[in-house]
Amino acid sequence: MSEQAQDASPVFSIEKIYIKDLSLEVPNAPQCFLERDAAEISLQMQTGGEAIGDGVYSVVLTLTVSAKVGEKTQFLIEAAQAGIFQIRNVPEADLEPIVAVACPNILFPYARETISDAVTRAGFPPVLLAPVNFEAIYRDRLAKQQTAAAPHEIPIQ
Repeated sequence: MSEQAQDASPVFSIEKIYIKDLSLEVPNAPQCFLERDAAEISLQMQTGGEAIGDGVYSVVLTLTVSAKVGEKTQFLIEAAQAGIFQIRNVPEADLEPIVAVACPNILFPYARETISDAVTRAGFPPVLLAPVNFEAIYRDRLAKQQTAAAPHEIPIQ
């Protein structure tokens, strides 16, 4: 294979995976540890990515997990799991799906472990987050953007 052909082949590699931010609050301690009812766990998720160099991208997956018993919060944890990825020689149309789907798929297991570990260290049973389908989330977001951008018909009378 010629050197020029090698240089044009697609590249996708992980340069670094790290925790960008981690916050844990247990606002009702120590009383919350006496609670016998099961907590209701909620998850919010956000992803974002940006170019930080030529062919180098930073992607951050932020998970916010809260546990409540009734109106009382047992814990609130937010973890921003980040990664630096090298993405080169990829068609422009394929770049956004890689940053929005492939990169968060790589980061999610690390974020899930960080959340579970922090919750356990705070004295609660581990939280085991179910897998997330980032491709479906991405497709839904695209569909909503297309619907919002579509011209609306105004009836003429």
